[in-house]
Amino acid sequence: MVYSASIEVAAGMQKYQYQHYYFLVRQSAYLLIAFICGYITFLIPVYFWQRWAPYLFLIGVVLLVLVLIPSIGLKINGSRRWLPLVVANFQPTELVKLFTVMYASDYVLRKSKQMRTIVKGFLPILGVMICTGALVFVEPDLGALIVITAIAMGILFLGGLTLRVILSLGILAPMGVWGAILISPYKQARIQGFLDPWSSENVLGSGYQTTQAQMAFGNGEFFGTGVGNSVVKQFFLPEAHTDFIMAIIGEEFGLFGVTIVLGLFAFLIVRMFGIAKESIQNNRHFAALIAQGVAIWFSIQCTINIAVNLGLFPTKGLTLPLLSFGGSSILVSIIAIAIVLRIDHENRRNIRGQHYNK
Repeated sequence: MVYSASIEVAAGMQKYQYQHYYFLVRQSAYLLIAFICGYITFLIPVYFWQRWAPYLFLIGVVLLVLVLIPSIGLKINGSRRWLPLVVANFQPTELVKLFTVMYASDYVLRKSKQMRTIVKGFLPILGVMICTGALVFVEPDLGALIVITAIAMGILFLGGLTLRVILSLGILAPMGVWGAILISPYKQARIQGFLDPWSSENVLGSGYQTTQAQMAFGNGEFFGTGVGNSVVKQFFLPEAHTDFIMAIIGEEFGLFGVTIVLGLFAFLIVRMFGIAKESIQNNRHFAALIAQGVAIWFSIQCTINIAVNLGLFPTKGLTLPLLSFGGSSILVSIIAIAIVLRIDHENRRNIRGQHYNK
């Protein structure tokens, strides 16, 4: 789908040397590297991540600081989100999502007796997340900020944070997001484009991507136009191979194809929660929180990305995990899944050991 969504852009632009397979080759290389890193990650015991969780999170924060330094961070389309490497650009926020899962899981266990208290249990991690969120917001990357916040709050809730605090945050967080929108004319334009994308002043402006994506879904109907037959990918829909790849799937495979993709994501997320349940039964609570955190991460990011494609949310720079083009996204997603697979492996090994002892 990355190849199908990007073929026209790559073939028609000089900076890609008019090579229609440009994004296919790069994504294949990213996948190869991701699977190698995923295999290495699978070999690492889960207790390693618990031991190093605070330090890994600190590394993630340092990377967020580095990306904001003009001489180091790379600015593209008005956002400074990337660190330039030799052969590709890396997006630290993707790594911070994974490190947030680890840090929040470790914090919940370390503060298990104090999680129901505001001062000793909640305020310390709130301060940490506010500082981290501020760094992400300055990039700016509001989509990643929402995902990171949802991961932290979800794990804290599962770890024993009171429902009263969660509800309070549920009220305060939208107010904070609205305040951030009010101080940014760019974000205000996105909201206006979202509220009325088909108006004469928005259809070719802030609402352009939304209207093109909706036309793609409409053109696909029930069974799609066929692989490679998308119209909007022909320079009509920007970022078709990244943020809006679901719109291309909707056009080429129709409602049938979209339903299959949603079903696969649902199966993946439900299985992660199942692995977490097995970890709880084995008294492996850190492993359980990690699996639950990754499941929350994938579910929130998939929901936001697909909702943006359908015009239900304002446009955000969030990829669709495992499908969108992008080295940082596919690398960190595969590593996260490898950790969950390692958790499942240790669960099974623990069960086999119990049977052997009996």
